[in-house]
Amino acid sequence: MPEDSKQKHVTYADAGVDIDTGDRAKERIKFLAQKTFNRNVLGGIGGFGALFRLDLQRFKSPILVSSADGVGTKLKVAFELGLHHTVGQDLVNHCVNDVAVQGATPLFFLDYFACGKLEPAVTEDVVTGLADACKANGCALIGGETAQMPGFYADGEYDLAGFIVGAVDRDKMVTGQAIKPGDVLIGLPSTGLHTNGYSLARKLLFEVGGYKPTQYVTAIKEKAGAALMKVHRSYLHVIQKLVTAGMTSGMAHITGGGITENLPRILPKGTAAQVELGSWPVLPIFEHLRELGQVSQDEMMRTFNMGVGLIAAIPAAKFTRAKSLLDRAEEKFFVIGRVVKGEQRRVQYT
Repeated sequence: MPEDSKQKHVTYADAGVDIDTGDRAKERIKFLAQKTFNRNVLGGIGGFGALFRLDLQRFKSPILVSSADGVGTKLKVAFELGLHHTVGQDLVNHCVNDVAVQGATPLFFLDYFACGKLEPAVTEDVVTGLADACKANGCALIGGETAQMPGFYADGEYDLAGFIVGAVDRDKMVTGQAIKPGDVLIGLPSTGLHTNGYSLARKLLFEVGGYKPTQYVTAIKEKAGAALMKVHRSYLHVIQKLVTAGMTSGMAHITGGGITENLPRILPKGTAAQVELGSWPVLPIFEHLRELGQVSQDEMMRTFNMGVGLIAAIPAAKFTRAKSLLDRAEEKFFVIGRVVKGEQRRVQYT
């Protein structure tokens, strides 16, 4: 070994991990997270495990409902645009919807942020989005992991995932088992792609269509990147209204797999869903994607939400009251079909 190599002290920074920068970023993350805390959060950020007290005054016979997810290749669009605040909102809202459709109230959230080289400003933008969405949904951001992994991610790129826990009293769970033939299916509008189908959407827009993320697309009347970065909507407040009033027998969050694969997840044995195409306005972004790739109807329906981000089954006898409730709350919805008898739990398009 050469003499000069013996005298060099190799540090973690030489391997690409800057501990000091990471520590400074974590201090800022603590501040953002603490803004979401409530009286049930015990301790602070930085322990080996986050602590949360389950309020047994609020929940008499609590069932914990959890979900984990990521933002997927929507992040690629965020990287190109340098837009990092909204992806944190996407992640939280996606996870919130997943537990809310089972009747659960979101309690707390943890995130996983991994990158090749930590950029404090980017990290802060992402966590600001996480904290803002947690605050809006009434859940606490109580912990997570920030990992620097040199050589694992391309420069300027990162991955983002999260984990949520909610609670619901056993007798208030919404499982879909109460769904019966004759129930009315209503769809609530999505803001756009939400967080699914981006690998196909990016290929169609940027490769087939040749658009740049900052380019205005006449067919959709906005820039390509702006259309793809619309924030995944949280349906928590409208879900809570329906559940509290006892107006729904089951709800499906329309994520990866579209209506075709998500709606059957809540159907009980002996039922199927009859969905009427054309009963809701398909967003321009989906129509343009279809045209760009001559994508089949079947492929579109099992890849994208097609403008419907949540479907609720409403017993026919309660539909008038449910409609009145949603109208008073100024919640837009579409009657998109009905539950019918069926040997297979699947969606039948008409």
